[in-house]
Amino acid sequence: MPILQQHHSTSLIKLLVLGDSKAGKTGGLASLVCAGYKLAIVDMDNMLSPLRAFVERECPELLGNVHYATFRDTYVMGPDGPVIKGVPKAYTSARKMMEHWKTDDEDLGRPAEWGPDWILVWDSLSRYCDAAFDWAEPLTPRGRSGQFDPRVTYGNSQDAVEKDLANLGSDNLATNVIVIGHLSYMTIQDPSGNERVKAFPQGIGQKLSPKIPQYFPNVVYFYNNNGKRTLRTTSTPLLDLANPKPFEMEKEYPIETGLADFFNVLRKPPNASKNQSATRTPSTGDEALLGQTQTQPTQKEIQRRSSNIKTYHRA
Repeated sequence: MPILQQHHSTSLIKLLVLGDSKAGKTGGLASLVCAGYKLAIVDMDNMLSPLRAFVERECPELLGNVHYATFRDTYVMGPDGPVIKGVPKAYTSARKMMEHWKTDDEDLGRPAEWGPDWILVWDSLSRYCDAAFDWAEPLTPRGRSGQFDPRVTYGNSQDAVEKDLANLGSDNLATNVIVIGHLSYMTIQDPSGNERVKAFPQGIGQKLSPKIPQYFPNVVYFYNNNGKRTLRTTSTPLLDLANPKPFEMEKEYPIETGLADFFNVLRKPPNASKNQSATRTPSTGDEALLGQTQTQPTQKEIQRRSSNIKTYHRA
């Protein structure tokens, strides 16, 4: 029987990033780009403009390390209100990227083989859940009158998303994963019988939401702290958070460097000696061509950028 001393802790990070709308969750990914990680974003929200703006300002030579694919179903007006045009495809198309990242423009292969220098990002889980429900609805059996039991649709879509979360959180998907979600506030009854409000990730209905954090060893919270956007790592009465190194992790980090700071506590940043496939190395950020693949930054350069980011946002 193995003992705890023999437990092998993975160097891969599976992270659930939570926060209210416009808390800076997507833009906060920029610090990871500047730290040398390559990102592949399954974009369900179509709101990557803040991320591009921050990367273009702080480390434009690495903009080519951010890949994305957007998945949205199109709604048209039907006789009884808005309906999806044709067959819903956003959920199934997005889910395929988990198995093999391939678009009309590029083929990045299997995320399970990317390794620790990549991060697969799901942005956001909220819209992914909506797409899953839309996918399940036309598959729900209908009676002679054409009516269907919505509980079946809820159940089928919840089961599908939960399996996807299990896959994203598994070590079998051998790369870092960030799932971005919004918060839903629910009234629950505690063991003493008193009612209180708790925050959970938005899911499908209410049954899935409390289960979502179970698939992630790391959960952080983006929020507005007296006008300053902040990444929090420790639990509050409203929201339970987690990380595997609570004695080394700071309680809070500035959003400008927060995710990179969080990753640095848990693992070493990408090795600058790997994947040196750049066609040129700019002497300054101002000389970099946006969107062009560049040399990974050295540790000294990462520290310099982090210092510049902090200085700029304090001003």
